[in-house]
Amino acid sequence: MEKLSVTIITFNEENNIRDCLESVKWADEIIVVDSFSNDRTLEISKEYTDKVFQNKWQGFVEQKNFALTKASHNWILSIDADERISDDLGEEIKKLLTTPLSPPSLRLRSGQAQGGDKGEVFDGYYIPRKTFYVKKWILNCGWYPDYKIRLFKKDKGRWEGTEGTAIHESVKINGRIGYLKGDILHYSFMSISSHLKTINSFTSISAMENFKKGKKAGILSILFRPLFNFFKMYILKRGFLDGLLGFIVSVLSSYHVFIKYTKMWEMERQKSDKPK
Repeated sequence: MEKLSVTIITFNEENNIRDCLESVKWADEIIVVDSFSNDRTLEISKEYTDKVFQNKWQGFVEQKNFALTKASHNWILSIDADERISDDLGEEIKKLLTTPLSPPSLRLRSGQAQGGDKGEVFDGYYIPRKTFYVKKWILNCGWYPDYKIRLFKKDKGRWEGTEGTAIHESVKINGRIGYLKGDILHYSFMSISSHLKTINSFTSISAMENFKKGKKAGILSILFRPLFNFFKMYILKRGFLDGLLGFIVSVLSSYHVFIKYTKMWEMERQKSDKPK
């Protein structure tokens, strides 16, 4: 049977980390990389593993790749502190690691043939992620199934910034990718206030990155990108089926887009207004 290392990065996650660790305590090894929390995150983590490390925050990509260097086993399961491994997914992973061949029922990446009777050998797996928002699971708005590569071979995968960003990281696999059926359970925002706080933080980072790359934010971007985002999430992605929370998610996601481009516009104005 193949052995599994679970990697988790943390910073002030005392409200989440116990449930997260409970969901993976069956793994062969748990690695926690903390960015110098000042709450009980470290204390709780040490109840589950002796492999708790502190590393100065350099960004999501760098922190998760640092965690990979601490893993003893080649199979990696990477989750965030606000995520849980469902019972079904846990059993699916355990069965998968008992044999180098994946069950033929597992689907390959879009555009590839399905596995044959003898199974397939994969180097990484997409896992569906289901998000709990305020008080219910969001099953539309493009939020589910939110496939993420989280199970992979360490010698075949590495974290990279999605489209060159520092806040949207993903695993790049040098090999074949399959799909699992069980869900990662994501407890994202337990309140509207926490969502707004994240929007303010993430839009500042995104705006600065785009500004440094020389990207522009004109009136058309500020006016129409948020509107299109709302139409896509609420109508095309059927956010209306999630009721009022589907509407709120669609509005706040569009607000995220609006704030990002207005911050870019503000940076451009501040640069042009500087005395030469």
